[in-house]
Amino acid sequence: MTITLGGLTPDNPVFLAPLSGITDMAFRRIARRLGAGLVVSEMIVGQELLAGSREGLRRAQYADDEAPVAIQLAGNEPRSMGDAARLAQDLGAQIIDINMGCPAKKVCNGYAGSALMREPELARRLVAATVEAVSVPVTLKMRLGWDDSSRNAPELARQAADLGIALVTVHGRTRCQFYKGRADWSAVARVREAIDLPLVVNGDIASTADARQAMARSGADAVMIGRACQGRPWLPGQIARELAGGAAEPEPDLAARRAIVLEHFEAMIDHHGVHLGVRCFRKHFAWYAEGLANAVTARARINAEDDPDRARDAIAHAFDEALNLAVAA
Repeated sequence: MTITLGGLTPDNPVFLAPLSGITDMAFRRIARRLGAGLVVSEMIVGQELLAGSREGLRRAQYADDEAPVAIQLAGNEPRSMGDAARLAQDLGAQIIDINMGCPAKKVCNGYAGSALMREPELARRLVAATVEAVSVPVTLKMRLGWDDSSRNAPELARQAADLGIALVTVHGRTRCQFYKGRADWSAVARVREAIDLPLVVNGDIASTADARQAMARSGADAVMIGRACQGRPWLPGQIARELAGGAAEPEPDLAARRAIVLEHFEAMIDHHGVHLGVRCFRKHFAWYAEGLANAVTARARINAEDDPDRARDAIAHAFDEALNLAVAA
């Protein structure tokens, strides 16, 4: 199935998942440039967006080169969720995604995220209010259910389709699993049987082989990749090209990775400001540095720097040193 959302057609069937604290505008732009078919904002609490909170508005920022612009909202009150969706549309969202999959306790304790799967009537009203509030496509991201005794994703997906949802993404775990064990791609097939909408499978997809198996077992039309992209923003594009028949691609060499890491650092400074940008980049550098012979010392240098110029120099030095070590070996 070719995925179309309103008049929008993603470039390919490999999407970047929304990850709080990770997939900000800086990260999304790089992943999109490197070939991700669709990127989605970090989760935004609808009421925070309506209140004009600095964090909510920052998460809603986007760049033209990441289009189509998809903004994910979380909430537990239908009217405010509809109002937030309308505001997100006014801010430029071309797709609104409803978060019914986040397993975090602070989200679930407010009966949002995957807690909505325990409250199917509230979930239905939330979906209906969101769809009715906007003219852009509304999508839904969920889990298999709250726990193994209530795997209600097929029924909720069917009801959401009747209410006007345009696409459903399913992470192949229940909320109570969090990220333990393995995602059950075959269980997502029950959702495929329930709806004729585009279906996206999510969870534990870290390679082209994973993507092929996940789609085959679930019957999904696309894959969404989350944690495997940490330190690897090129991964969705790499998988997409291979799924399209391209030759198997090696990981970017150290010189290419150096350029991407420095690009990401500059984008974080631009997006978050100097102080927060330098500090927020530290976790990204830790992922980028995995596998480097000098990873431990490189991380220590970056974590000790608050000055952007010295941090930039430390990043460049870390990869130059790794290149020299590789040549010497």
